[in-house]
Amino acid sequence: YRRRAYRRVRTQYLKGRAVAQEWVNWSGSLRFTPERCVAPESEEALAALVGQAASSGQTVRVVGSGHSSSPLVATAGLLVSLRALRSLISHDQERCQVTIGAGITLHEAGKVLLPLGMAFANLGDIDRQTIAGAFSTGTHGTGLSLPPLAAQLIGGRLVTGAGEVVAFDARDPAVLNAVRVSLGALGVLTELQLQLVPAHKLRKRTWCAGIEECLEHFAALALAHRHVDFYWYPRSDEVKIRTMDPLDAAPATFPFARLLREEVGWSSEITPNVRELRFEEMEYALPVEHGLACFREVRQRIKARWRHLVGWRVLYRTIAADDALLSLAHGRATATISLHQNATLPFREFFADVEPLLRAYGGRPHWGKQHTLRAGQLRPLYPGWNRFLDVRQHLDPGGVFLNGPLRELLGVA
Repeated sequence: YRRRAYRRVRTQYLKGRAVAQEWVNWSGSLRFTPERCVAPESEEALAALVGQAASSGQTVRVVGSGHSSSPLVATAGLLVSLRALRSLISHDQERCQVTIGAGITLHEAGKVLLPLGMAFANLGDIDRQTIAGAFSTGTHGTGLSLPPLAAQLIGGRLVTGAGEVVAFDARDPAVLNAVRVSLGALGVLTELQLQLVPAHKLRKRTWCAGIEECLEHFAALALAHRHVDFYWYPRSDEVKIRTMDPLDAAPATFPFARLLREEVGWSSEITPNVRELRFEEMEYALPVEHGLACFREVRQRIKARWRHLVGWRVLYRTIAADDALLSLAHGRATATISLHQNATLPFREFFADVEPLLRAYGGRPHWGKQHTLRAGQLRPLYPGWNRFLDVRQHLDPGGVFLNGPLRELLGVA
């Protein structure tokens, strides 16, 4: 999976300088050619590169594993990979805390943490993103008691727009809550200090059910299980329900569903899935009390207009509220609805037709996925919007990290 994904990134990284070619994301929908591509070997080298770019008026963007389909990473200037900054820096097993390089992927980090007896509190459906990229775009898993992944960030270090290295932690909550979901607009993360949980095993069960029975019982299921979500398949009008619970949890029984399989494993190994087929995705986060009503409208729209063209599943998940200023779940318990389409097939008209339904319920778009909103539409959705812009102005007054799409998203001239 990793080898195939990285073949899509047709860029040669060299020490100190690079020969740039066209950069292509995982799904193939985002293509651009930067002036230079670099993978600095140290924080000091990175700071020097950013300082030089700032002096010459060059834009700097950071690339992770390329799994996002939003244009946040696009630049005609300097493209930076953190692939060299991926080591375990320190750990405290008693407090269940680690400091780790920002360029490590979630998958790699899980393998590093397990021998230390630690694990992420939650993971998303896919774990091939870098930690910095996953946190910065608001990546999440599922579970009413579990906030997005970035809530685990309690401190770290970043390179500002002036090429200076600064530390941040909970003593300055305004900066910490801006950095947690930063879109790469505040600086280049180099080290992340994480509050983790003890390593634990989960029992994962997959069920098949009719959609109406699933919707009738889902609110109760979300309260009864640590993790629960469902995939709806438009062609069959059936769902797959997935539950994950600690091994000592009471056995789950669904009279309305058929158990397909049951697995037990470490959380870092059993939570994510390997996705061989490439796809485009649009996801919106809604107040949890409106989630199922919105899903019903989305289902009807797809059945009426798109069922003959779209056979890919629709994913429904829940998230706990958090404090990150630009988080999908900022200040509210949240439900998310994700639409998928095969990467080789048209998707824009499909997404554009369903997007107004998601927005009508106060939906916030996932920063790393397809959407059409800009600053004027986004600002009312986030109570901490202006506080985020204040932190951005403080850390990058020259706009070194602002490409065109990011300026439009944030409304920065």
